[in-house]
Amino acid sequence: MKLLITGGAGFIGSAVVRLAMARGHEVVNLDALTYAACLDNVASVADQPGYVFEQADIRDLPALKRIFAEHQPDAVMHLAAESHVDRSIDGPGAFIETNVMGTYNMLEAARDYWIAQGRPEGFRFHHISTDEVFGSLPADPSVMFTEDTAYDPRSPYSASKASSDHLVRAWHETYGLPVVLTNCSNNYGPFHFPEKLIPVVILNALAGKPLPIYGRGENIRDWLYVEDHADALLLVVEKGAVGRSYNIGGENERTNLDLVKTLCGILDAKRPRADGVSYAEQITFVTDRPGHDARYAIDPSRIRDELGWRPSVTVEEGLDRTVQWYLENEDWWRALQERDGVGERLGKSA
Repeated sequence: MKLLITGGAGFIGSAVVRLAMARGHEVVNLDALTYAACLDNVASVADQPGYVFEQADIRDLPALKRIFAEHQPDAVMHLAAESHVDRSIDGPGAFIETNVMGTYNMLEAARDYWIAQGRPEGFRFHHISTDEVFGSLPADPSVMFTEDTAYDPRSPYSASKASSDHLVRAWHETYGLPVVLTNCSNNYGPFHFPEKLIPVVILNALAGKPLPIYGRGENIRDWLYVEDHADALLLVVEKGAVGRSYNIGGENERTNLDLVKTLCGILDAKRPRADGVSYAEQITFVTDRPGHDARYAIDPSRIRDELGWRPSVTVEEGLDRTVQWYLENEDWWRALQERDGVGERLGKSA
């Protein structure tokens, strides 16, 4: 297929681009190159036949229509979004503009193109979203998010993504646009932008800085290795049922405190501190952020039963790979640490 991938220079989008190219697809990578994007993420495929980069903003509808007409994709994988919860607390406007209005523009550009092409049955608009749209779960491990869980977003970020999900479903029901949707749990792995929890812990540990954990570290997340996620996303765009949504989880629930302690243990083994003390001594508890959801957990039964997908990487294996990648790619993360807001405590506004 020829895939139009939005946000393909970001963390998850670049993993999809690299895997799609490895599997023989053609890729049109559309990215605005905002603060969280980096073309180094796709440098390994940039010179390959079948790869094209388009610098464009999904808020620019004329640009989107030109790109559809010029490249004529078989499917869209829409990942472009503002995604950092803490930044959404400080500046929600950018999240509404990009995640809501940007998705509206993508839907309109895709619909015009689909109609102009004669409404081909094989066309797909795959909207990639988050489990955060479902709100917060109790600690009971038997309670999980399913595709039928009612939406209950708690942050400007999750509210903007919930809005975009509703738009995609509406364009399917009203206009017949052939869509599929996915909602994923927390991603981690190589090329993770260094303002999110796992890279913050790794890089702060190496720099001898405090390892900040919100509250008491009791919040629970389900961790999904990014390359597993990319594999699932390509499966859904190829074989998912039109109008269907699929929850993608890593089946790896951990409290934030346990996750950070695991990272410290890996770093202790791979790059011990000079004084022989564990990196865990650098753990510091900080004031929780407003509206911090207690627990996320995904029931992945539908994608497992209908499409045969399961995650292949355990959280222990994935964290080990991730730490090793950051140890080996200092040039990549050093450059990104200079970008606006990276390394600062954001999202404190109540």
